[in-house]
Amino acid sequence: MTNILVTGGAGYIGSHACKVLAANGFTPVTFDNCSTGWEQAVKFGPLAKGDLLDRTRLDEVFAEYQPLAVMHFAALSQVGESMQLPGRYWRENVTGALNLIEAAVAAECKDFVFSSTCATYGDQDNVVLNEDTPQMPINAYGGSKLAIEQMLQDFAASDGLNHVIFRYFNVAGADPAAEVGEFHQPETHLIPLMLDAIEGKRAALTVFGTDYDTPDGTCIRDYVHVMDLVEAHVLGLKWLQDGKGSRVFNLGTGDGFSVREVIDHSQSVTNKAVPYTEGDRRAGDCTKLVSGSSRAVTELGWTPTRSNLSDMIRDAWRWHQNTDAHYER
Repeated sequence: MTNILVTGGAGYIGSHACKVLAANGFTPVTFDNCSTGWEQAVKFGPLAKGDLLDRTRLDEVFAEYQPLAVMHFAALSQVGESMQLPGRYWRENVTGALNLIEAAVAAECKDFVFSSTCATYGDQDNVVLNEDTPQMPINAYGGSKLAIEQMLQDFAASDGLNHVIFRYFNVAGADPAAEVGEFHQPETHLIPLMLDAIEGKRAALTVFGTDYDTPDGTCIRDYVHVMDLVEAHVLGLKWLQDGKGSRVFNLGTGDGFSVREVIDHSQSVTNKAVPYTEGDRRAGDCTKLVSGSSRAVTELGWTPTRSNLSDMIRDAWRWHQNTDAHYER
């Protein structure tokens, strides 16, 4: 039995995780309601369509596929929306995760890999975050993810639910073979927005704030290549299979890249100018947010070989130029 239940497997990160799981001999079973994911992205295993708020459907899927483990990506993830609609985030993220965890425990599926976020640390500007940094989320998105982390700890104590938690900020790039990639509606991430501007799909990219205390005046963010990221998740799964117990890992470069650096690299990779305008700072934006990953490197043996701007932009650009790059409902 090699089935792994991948919630959110029709989404950006989840679809890449499914590809890497399949390459490692597992059968990824995607569980997704496809509200923000895409059925066309489910290419590496079966799709069990369903909603995390439907416990009956979850029980059916566990009974049918009897997965070895759960890899949980499915969640609402827009920070701004979470501040406007906190109830939706607490309901769908937290209640959905509770249903999933209880269904997994009931099915004796006791290995659980959770996609969390460095947003659980809150507004801690210009420091390298590590796993021991105090968690003080400032929005419902980060709060809901922290609640799920605490839930996993409680079920570990009560039911022996072994878990690995990954916290990370910005994910970028795409499958180098361009089988799957990043496509959101609406799009909010810097690199795909920039590539859309290059292709004329939007008038221009807006750079929010050019007077930050950074070398070029634009804010700095940590980016991890999606393939490096999902390979860490598979290493986390194998960690649990080896009986090493529950653990938390941050995933990041520890340095980060400024908005201008991303734009400059994009022009060198695509040989096309990025049309952009300069705007005011956005409320709540920090100068520099980066996350270290020394624990993942030393304990998991994680080697993020593609998490440089050239590879992330090149792979994303290849996906954007792919005729199948835009999924349809």
